[in-house]
Parts: sequence; C-alpha cells; structure tokens
Amino acid sequence: MNLDNREEPLRYYFTKYGFDNSIVNRVVAGDKYLGLMLNGGHIGVCATLRNLVDIVRLEDELFPDLNNPDHRLIYTAYLNALLNYESDYSDEKDIFDFVNFGKYKKVVMIGDFKPIVNKFQESGLEVSVFDLYSNSEVVKPIEHREKYLMEADCVILTATSIFNGTFVEMLEKVGKNVDVFILGPTAILDREMKNYRNVKVIFGTVFEKNDHRVLDVIAEGHGTRHFQKYGKKVYL
Repeated sequence: MNLDNREEPLRYYFTKYGFDNSIVNRVVAGDKYLGLMLNGGHIGVCATLRNLVDIVRLEDELFPDLNNPDHRLIYTAYLNALLNYESDYSDEKDIFDFVNFGKYKKVVMIGDFKPIVNKFQESGLEVSVFDLYSNSEVVKPIEHREKYLMEADCVILTATSIFNGTFVEMLEKVGKNVDVFILGPTAILDREMKNYRNVKVIFGTVFEKNDHRVLDVIAEGHGTRHFQKYGKKVYL
C-alpha cells in the first residue's frame, strides 16, 4: 500500500497494522502524557494536550475509534512503541545540533518547545512560535499561523499534530520547497512518515525496553522534562 499525503497518519497506519490488544502490557495516563508498554518492553508515549484521558479496557479488534480523542492518544502511543524500535539509531543529536537554522530566513515552530526557543534566542536567530496551549510571551496569536506557515522556508512541527489531527492540514499550508522537521517524544519514528510532503527529518525519543520508570513518572502527572532522562533523543 502507498501512503497518500492527504490521509492522516493514524488512519494510514491503522489500515496497515491494525491494533492488537494482546500485545499491550501496560497503559497509564497522567496530566501531560499517556504512556504505553508492549509485552516485549517497547515503550510509546503521547502528549495529552490537556485531555483528561479515560483508560478504557481495550478488548476487541474494532478498537480504535479514531474519532475518539482517548483512542487516538492510545493508538499514537501504540504506534510509537510498535515502530520506534525498528531503526538502528547510531547517532544521538538534538534538532538544534543537527539542523543549521542560520541558513533559513523564516523559521516557524508549531509547538512551544522552550529549550529550542531558548537556543534560537541565544544564537540570535529568529523563530515564530505558535502554540494553542502556551501562555509564553514568545507565542504569536493563533490567527496569524496560516499566514506564517505560507511564508515559511522552514517549519518545526510538533509531533502532537499527529494525535490532534492537524498534521496533514499543517503540511498543506507550506510551500513545496519548505523543509519540515517533526519534533517531540510523541513522534512516530517510521520511514514512511518521511513520505509525507516536505518532511525531511523526524526527531523523537526512544526508551530502554521494560523501563517502568518512564510510565511511573507519566502516571504521576509529569511531562517531558522528567521522563526524557530515561530515554535518548534520536532522529530518522
């Protein structure tokens, strides 16, 4: 099967892989993330974006209902765990160390990644940030997002756009020669994701197998800053 740039990732992967509840070992939900572990110890996470997740019993092959936000969260984490361990990550780098942002004129960031924003500021580089859930003074009014995306030559796109259904919509706004980088622990590190229009590199996180500390921290309500120390930043 071939990936259609107009089809959102979750629906594409559900058609390809479905969902097998029998391989799910543990699911937890906190204030900021949902975490999932498969029987083989693979771990996947998905930012909740303030959704209060009801961990339902996952019993039948009809799951997930991709119109249900809770199911979308769980399925994103499931794909994260299922696919993120398939590649050999020989290098460990932060996006700012990997990409020469100085060569771009208009960088747009969808998602307020504070450590990355700080690096832009420390380097004297401009970045236009949009985030529905951040009150930071660096975040621009959301009504200007489409205009900035259309004018950008580089876009840093939060991987949570895969969960919340805006991923394809965002890609359709940018020009054909724009470099798009997907970023965040929610990222699905699968090579087929790079078949989407303009996607150059995917930056995500992979955890040691069977490390229940990751899920414990998530269940306690903590976010990236607390569980990232148990994983490594990788790219594809």
